Amino acid sequence: METTERQRSGRSWILHLRIRVAEANQERLFSFLRNALPFYEQPGIRIRLLQSRDDPGRFLEIVEYDGRETHDRDQVRVDSEPQMRALLDRWHALLEGSPEVETYEEVTEVLREDGGAS
Repeated sequence: METTERQRSGRSWILHLRIRVAEANQERLFSFLRNALPFYEQPGIRIRLLQSRDDPGRFLEIVEYDGRETHDRDQVRVDSEPQMRALLDRWHALLEGSPEVETYEEVTEVLREDGGAS
């Protein structure tokens, strides 16, 4: 079954930010994110943090958007708001190297027999 534009527009967009943090900076990262979370998490945006079981210095920061419009609005905020820029600069200072960024779109509905129509 072909996916309609209405179905596509309601799909979640998810950013995976693969980062490395030195052991000495891990508590600073946690503290930073605790303080930044209220600013990062706007309506339709959820932040998650995962730590590698195999390599404790590697983390996956996940930014979940309720759709493309929310993602696009947040990108404007990232590009233009001084407070967001300052937070991102502080976040970058805690990392070893640059983050690897991947963007995903939720497509789970195509696995359903009815193409997600229910």
